[in-house]
Amino acid sequence: MNRGAIVEHLFVDVVPDTLEQGVVYVCIRYTTAVHLCMCGCGEEVVTPIKPTGWRITFDGVAISLHPSIGNWDFSCRSHYWITDGRVRWDRQWAPQEIAVVRKRENAERVAYFGQPVAAARSTSIDDSPPARGSRPRRVLRWLARQLGLRVRRGPEPGSGTAHDRGGRRP
Repeated sequence: MNRGAIVEHLFVDVVPDTLEQGVVYVCIRYTTAVHLCMCGCGEEVVTPIKPTGWRITFDGVAISLHPSIGNWDFSCRSHYWITDGRVRWDRQWAPQEIAVVRKRENAERVAYFGQPVAAARSTSIDDSPPARGSRPRRVLRWLARQLGLRVRRGPEPGSGTAHDRGGRRP
């Protein structure tokens, strides 16, 4: 995707099984946003929306995610911002820069939650061990592991279909 490319968004009850390039799926229910890496490599990027993770803003027309998305664990190592519904590319960071930021982020999580929790990184859901169940359930379990939480067993959430609440840009 080129610099300044428009990013669409969909507010969904459940993240769909098949993701479209250039679309950020925002799931308020699971406080997460999921999209395919904006470079086009096809990796799924999961950005947990939480006090010590990413923040999302919606101005009625477009979304922004903050901070930037650094896919340091992907082979593409892409780094970009999603601001006002557009992709802004940024430089790749050196391993030392990444280590410093991850250390700071972990300290922020410890300060907020009162205990160390797993780092929330942009990473493919497929990097986690194979899990049984529907994709939404797998995403929920993955997020819970990232946050160090336990998942209560229960019925599968939602019907598995995306629900557009007018989130697409015209």
